[in-house]
Amino acid sequence: MKTKHMLAAVIGLTYTIACNYCAAQASGNPARKSIEKNNKLYVALFTRADKSIVNLYTEDAALFAPNMSPIAGKKALVKDFDDTFKAGKVKGVHFQTINVYGNGAEFLTEEGNWRVFGRDGKTIDEGKYLKLWKLTKSGWKIFRDAFNSNHK
Repeated sequence: MKTKHMLAAVIGLTYTIACNYCAAQASGNPARKSIEKNNKLYVALFTRADKSIVNLYTEDAALFAPNMSPIAGKKALVKDFDDTFKAGKVKGVHFQTINVYGNGAEFLTEEGNWRVFGRDGKTIDEGKYLKLWKLTKSGWKIFRDAFNSNHK
């Protein structure tokens, strides 16, 4: 009898996980559409060197860039974006969402690829990222942003 209950529990758990995964992946999923919309806005704001880009992050957000300490909180993010924009080496970014994981109750994880373009429009670097999105009163915002390059 225990074996039947265990089997039923495993089947139920597998079904629940599969449904949550499929719901997050569906192109018609409102949360995924919101994330993709926010990524497009991020690209536009970055291209214009618009520091309001930090409004796409939560108040307690953290950016985990390679080879450096985390950049935590909006004040630190404003400084980081300002420094990047003033340096003038990077003119644009591109994101490609590969997968979105989670049921969207409070958090979703986005997996994707990124590219960074120089002033001449040529790719400077490219890599992969994970973004942890948090559902806030004003919609989905980036809570944690981690990325690294595909190159040494």
